[in-house]
Amino acid sequence: MENKKKICDMLLPVLQETRNLHDLADLEYDDTSETVLATFASGAVKRANVAMDSGSSMIRDIIKQIV
Repeated sequence: MENKKKICDMLLPVLQETRNLHDLADLEYDDTSETVLATFASGAVKRANVAMDSGSSMIRDIIKQIV
């Protein structure tokens, strides 16, 4: 099984280098609800549902749901 927390930790600095998500402050994976909490520098928070996702599907879903 893939380590979804590690994927979020590694994905964060990559997304911060993009124009659309340069203000992303944190990605936090919650294994209980299988969601990712995206926190922005402004204080805004978005939640991405990644239930039943593979690692690569999780990355796509996070981007699609927080941009």
